[in-house]
Amino acid sequence: MSENGFERDEGLESVLEQLSAQLRMSLGNIHSALERLAPPEAREENGRLDRDAAVLSQSYYRILRLANNLSDAAGLEREMRPIPLQNDDVVVLVRNVVRQAEVPAELLDLTLSFHSEKPGHVAAVEPARLERLVLNLLSNAFKFTPRGGAVDVEVRVTAQRVELAVSDTGRGMDAGRMAQAFAAYKRPAAPEAGGQGMGLGLPICRRIAQEHGGTLVLTSAPGRGTTVTVSLPNRCIRGTCLGEPAYLPGGGHNPALVELSDALPWRAFTRHYAD
Repeated sequence: MSENGFERDEGLESVLEQLSAQLRMSLGNIHSALERLAPPEAREENGRLDRDAAVLSQSYYRILRLANNLSDAAGLEREMRPIPLQNDDVVVLVRNVVRQAEVPAELLDLTLSFHSEKPGHVAAVEPARLERLVLNLLSNAFKFTPRGGAVDVEVRVTAQRVELAVSDTGRGMDAGRMAQAFAAYKRPAAPEAGGQGMGLGLPICRRIAQEHGGTLVLTSAPGRGTTVTVSLPNRCIRGTCLGEPAYLPGGGHNPALVELSDALPWRAFTRHYAD
């Protein structure tokens, strides 16, 4: 092992990247087979087939999310690399992400709300990465907030910063769990709600914030819920503030279903909801 310990990290990164790639290859075959065995029109006419396909689809999305997280986890210890930023309306982007999560929140009997004093504000971000960050934070909030609870998303703008806060009325965390929240795969992952997850969500979200030149702060207490605050530089690139489309779907998959899959019941993947 080298003095700074990077030999071991590089070996682990390689294993995680290979595992992610192999999972994706198998998932492609599973997805194709599911589409042939349970085509959309047949699921529309057969409720039992739709239910069975929804259970398979839920597992597919959960494994796809795991593959994505493993790919990101492989680079958590690498030196920070620049990411391509573009000027985008952050308020509109986050509002659109929250709208994608409204139906999943209803399925979990949660009240989901969005607040921003400004109707819009353009800043330099990487839209797909920021969208993933918001969905990951919502996934955590959904998993650890009991039915009847509330999740609130707020965007605040100051002269220097653009802040995004996701708060929930869930069970919260004690000081010991908070101290381990960003340890990722260097610790045995504490079991998450429903046995899902590997504890990679918060470390990946913090990395995304850092890629933007920002920070991520976690505040929580047992029985008092959790708030995650992301603070990004309030800046535009090249001296312009021309907004780009706030939401760009990618990969042929519903990003909300991928990132929220660990928190959702199988009903979210039926034809009625998944469309």
